[in-house]
Amino acid sequence: MSETSRTRTGAGGTFPADETEVDDASLIGRSLREPEAFAAVFHRHAPDIKRYVTRRLGADAAEDVVADTFLAAFRGREGYDLSQPGARPWLYGIATNLIRRHKRVEVRRLRVLERTGVDPVTVPFTERSDERLSADAVRRRLAAALARLPAGHRDALLLVTWGGLTYPEAAQAMGVPVGTVRSRVNRARGRVREELGGIDPTSVSEETFHG
Repeated sequence: MSETSRTRTGAGGTFPADETEVDDASLIGRSLREPEAFAAVFHRHAPDIKRYVTRRLGADAAEDVVADTFLAAFRGREGYDLSQPGARPWLYGIATNLIRRHKRVEVRRLRVLERTGVDPVTVPFTERSDERLSADAVRRRLAAALARLPAGHRDALLLVTWGGLTYPEAAQAMGVPVGTVRSRVNRARGRVREELGGIDPTSVSEETFHG
């Protein structure tokens, strides 16, 4: 394989032609010498982070939270543990801490959905129905259950179900033991299951909100 096929050269230096072949830790480590390399971390993870934050706070707040997440990550990259190849837990942890500053926004959005069945983030919904509850009823009850959860339990549950993190990744993101995440998620699922009349909350995921 020729050098030109393996690399590309830009203003920030020479980088692998296919950034998917480079792990996040390598990019972050390189960014300590060549700050422009951090852009690859942003492009790799920003869409998922934005989708997660938008789901929780709405589009307007998400723009600021995502920007602040990557600004904080860039400024704090010297403290990143380069033995961790993937930066997803680190980035979701930063985003979750920032989301907590908007707790009132999140709870207010959930209360609107509980009252009206209309999610101000994603309108209209697709028409999905459950054999026990209409999709509208599921959305309302799920919103009510999430709004009533303690913030830490809601964070744990949504990092796993909406963020797609594993329990160890969620633990890393939240800075707590894995056992704490498991306990919080189990308790949160129990509360949600009760609110949904026994429906398994693991099957009532993000898609229930926006189809």
